Amino acid sequence: MTDLPKALPAGPLPGPVRALAEADFSAVAQRFSAAGFAVTQPADGILTIKAEGERPSVLVSVGVHGDETGPIEVVAYLLDALSQQASSLAVNLMLCVGNIGAIRAGKRFIDADLNRMFRKERGSLEGTAEAARADVMITATTAFFDGAGPVRWHLDLHTAIRPSVYPTFAIVPELIAEQPRRELIEWLGLAGIGAVIMNPASVGTYSYYSAEHHAAAGTTVELGRIGTLGQNDLSQFVDASQALDDLLRGAAKREAKQQPHVFNTARQIIKLSDKFQMAFGKETHNFTALKQGEEIARDGDTIYTVQHPEELVVFPNPDVRIGLRAGLMVVRVA
Repeated sequence: MTDLPKALPAGPLPGPVRALAEADFSAVAQRFSAAGFAVTQPADGILTIKAEGERPSVLVSVGVHGDETGPIEVVAYLLDALSQQASSLAVNLMLCVGNIGAIRAGKRFIDADLNRMFRKERGSLEGTAEAARADVMITATTAFFDGAGPVRWHLDLHTAIRPSVYPTFAIVPELIAEQPRRELIEWLGLAGIGAVIMNPASVGTYSYYSAEHHAAAGTTVELGRIGTLGQNDLSQFVDASQALDDLLRGAAKREAKQQPHVFNTARQIIKLSDKFQMAFGKETHNFTALKQGEEIARDGDTIYTVQHPEELVVFPNPDVRIGLRAGLMVVRVA
């Protein structure tokens, strides 16, 4: 296993941001404990804060990809401010900093994509650093939701590698029950999310795992573009930060500036072999439209073409490992 750095490199970085990125919860944990909450740190990078009685249970995860640092900054400032008004926390909260080793190394991952590890069958990826980390996160997530009330959320916050027709968008599992799914999509509108993709099947993501195994209204949220830790343009996260703060404080709902456009998944493009080739580059913008009959990719004798009058491509990446998703084709329904 790769030797991992123990801390971020020295340099100017705001205190709350450095603390969260290094999974140092000491200051906020002390404040919530002093306010009467039951505070635990079940594993490195994981903090739970609970109160007596039935409350909504909210899991917020950041840094599942180590180079997606914007949400780390957003949550760091939000958590620091909330901890200084600790009694305002209106939910049971679990905060998970995902791939700590990759964050410290300034890399997307150490051995493999952590957000493909939340499934039983991992094949050759079983011995990776990310597989071990996923097991730790699964154990903590199970403990957090065990005995929780009916209102369960999981917001897995990311930023996108490539430009997008919709700068912000979210992936929502279809298996979420209708009422919590409607409330989740309403919250996504409050968070300024422009598009929602309904996902019918898991590819091993953290949010799908929470939805499938713990009945959480889980979603993977793409909040703008990747940036360097401490140098992100936080103005692109204002709506999401406000919506998250309101959720954690139990504030009255604001009026959404927009309703997200909704897309169904037409198909997952799976890389079957080393012969896999896409008809366009991985720099292609998310939600680029293709017309019926156009080629998407070919993999030996298998040729993927557009089946609907129009399909849009999301997450095109021909460089993924064999057996993983190389792209997602979606169609707009609302």
